[in-house]
This record gives sequence, C-alpha cells and structure tokens, in this order.
Amino acid sequence: MRQKTEFLLSDKNVAQRLNVHRGTIWHWLKHDPTFPRPFKLSERCTRWRLSEIEAWENAKQRGAAA
Repeated sequence: MRQKTEFLLSDKNVAQRLNVHRGTIWHWLKHDPTFPRPFKLSERCTRWRLSEIEAWENAKQRGAAA
C-alpha cells in the first residue's frame, strides 16, 4: 500500500497561496480559531500541512456560498 505524500508549507508559501501578506497568516493564527494550526519542525521552522490549508479554503468557500 502506498502512503500519500503530505506537502508542508512555510508561512511565505501559505501567504502566496492565499494571496495575503505573511503577517496576515500570523494574525489569523491568533484570531481565527478555524485557521489550521502549524507545527514546529525546529525552533525556527514552522510549517502547515497543505491538506489542512486546502480543507480550510474549501470550508471558507462553502460558507461564502451559503
């Protein structure tokens, strides 16, 4: 059985994907409980799972359409 590859995104990658400033990502992290939580690979290396960002985007789109 083949495992699914999980892509990891930096704050810069997430900001580019969502077309916002990097600071916005950190603001959402503090103020939006629905925004995906990152994890630390090391003290100075924080990453988000692409699958979680995609799920958050889809939920936002469904909410906007309702």
